[in-house]
Amino acid sequence: MKVFPTMITPFLSNGEVDYETAKKYVDYYFDSGCDGIFAVCQSSEIFFLSEEERVKLNKVVYARAQELKAKSGRDFEIISSGHTSDSIEDQARELCAIYESGTDALILITNRLDINNEGDDVFIKNAEKLLSMLPKEAKLGFYECPYPYKRLVTPKILEWCKSTGRFYYMKDTCCDVEMIRERVNVLRGSEFKLYNANCQTLFESLDAGAMGYCGIMANFHPRLYCELCHRYEKDRKTAELIQALVGNLGFTEMGLPYPLSAKYSMTLSGIPTENVARCRPAEDLTDYARSCIKQMKAAADHFEKTVL
Repeated sequence: MKVFPTMITPFLSNGEVDYETAKKYVDYYFDSGCDGIFAVCQSSEIFFLSEEERVKLNKVVYARAQELKAKSGRDFEIISSGHTSDSIEDQARELCAIYESGTDALILITNRLDINNEGDDVFIKNAEKLLSMLPKEAKLGFYECPYPYKRLVTPKILEWCKSTGRFYYMKDTCCDVEMIRERVNVLRGSEFKLYNANCQTLFESLDAGAMGYCGIMANFHPRLYCELCHRYEKDRKTAELIQALVGNLGFTEMGLPYPLSAKYSMTLSGIPTENVARCRPAEDLTDYARSCIKQMKAAADHFEKTVL
């Protein structure tokens, strides 16, 4: 069972991408026990980054991950998205640039393949066209990104994915254990593995056959998710106890001003980060929000020290 945080993008006070702090984030995820990072995703504010910024950010993250792997001998995967354009041709250009900058897998945003939500046939037709324009050796994945709308995949799409032999990762955002179980059954026997983005259903989804967690809340207390997933098979009692905690803490995902909340959490964790985002104003991080994040961190830290 693996954990992939959805990496946030730090900015300087002038609004430019802070690549040096991004390297520190990579170290933080690695030191917390994560198995990899989902880089250049919605949490990274990709719809508010230029193509040049997306590619450079991915290059910096991948290079730092490679350094950590070389020093430790431990595997640490970087999976990357970054295509935000409407046309398939422009998406292919963006994804090829990301691939050339370094990644272990290209993750395709599902709503980009069916922009007007016209149905599975349109989705598959666009996906076939996009795949024909990507490097044939590239491992691929899907991400049901909520912005600008959440395009959930269907069993028909998953069957098509299996037929290509090119898909390996699925960031599932359906938040429905029964649907996850159905999807896992479709994918059974293939290399295409499902990772749940919803922390409230994480333990149940592992029972259903999901392979781990890939979500927002791993920015706040990544070690808890790593312990839950890594203990799942050998120490289910502790894993269930962790689930009870993270399932409740996870409701802050919608109640607090993400990703500013995650950036403030990084500051509390010893990585000073400017209160700057491009997707929302700085004043959204109120004193109330800061207090909630402090309380959440105190609870998670205490749990780690006393239970784990």
